Amino acid sequence: MSDVLNPPESAEGSTSVPLKPLGKVVAVTSGKGGVGKTFVSANLAAALAKRGHRVLVLDADLGLANLDVVLNLYPKITLHDVFTGKAKLEDAIIRAPGGFSVLLAGSGMVEYSRLTPEVRDDFLRIMAGLVPHYDVVLLDTGAGISDVVLFAVSLASEVLVVATPEPTSLTDAYATIKVLAGQQKRKIIRMVINQTARLGDGRAITTQLQQVLDRFVTSEDGKQLRLVHMGDIPADNSVRQAIMRRQLLLQSMPGCPAAMAISQLALKIEETVAPKAA
Repeated sequence: MSDVLNPPESAEGSTSVPLKPLGKVVAVTSGKGGVGKTFVSANLAAALAKRGHRVLVLDADLGLANLDVVLNLYPKITLHDVFTGKAKLEDAIIRAPGGFSVLLAGSGMVEYSRLTPEVRDDFLRIMAGLVPHYDVVLLDTGAGISDVVLFAVSLASEVLVVATPEPTSLTDAYATIKVLAGQQKRKIIRMVINQTARLGDGRAITTQLQQVLDRFVTSEDGKQLRLVHMGDIPADNSVRQAIMRRQLLLQSMPGCPAAMAISQLALKIEETVAPKAA
């Protein structure tokens, strides 16, 4: 892991080449906010935990963290306390409903809205301390293509982009994917389409995005970026009910269509990055 912890730097102190992604780390990201990224992260973690995996979700949206709200948690110690040396990493990790662990960030952390060398080093130190202890680490990143978001994504071996069928979401998802292909040389990006109206809508959307990428995005080695459709999460009134109650959908309404779709997504993620449970 030494090459991960000591990436080359430019003269300004920023990473000059993509970092080697850490194994079994999945970045859950999106082009825009409001598409259900944190909802997917939390419930995906619960589904993976139910399958016997040790799972941790790290709230990597350092400026606008809301994983604590989704899970109805009130942490006494946050990632901010670990970054500033006020608390140990193990003291900041708490058990969430659903049988997985979380490391929560404090909202409004303005000092972490930019990728300074200090923020980068703190992030790397935290990840090095976390990854060996879990089967899967999910990074619930911020939305968009800020340097902090892109850095968090660069630490993952797999990227899951969450989008909805809305044109603005798809436009921003395309922009995000294009940046990831160009800056991080990603060859495979996984897609989940949330709030679909009909069966098959998500696959059709992923196919359309792939066609646009094939036309306009080319890599240095000539190989095309491949989008992998991981599934649809259907529009479901149960989702809104669970969010308003600050409950995990997989716990409150495990038999609803959206919960079943997330369980199927967990199976595909397991096949991709997680070792089989003993």
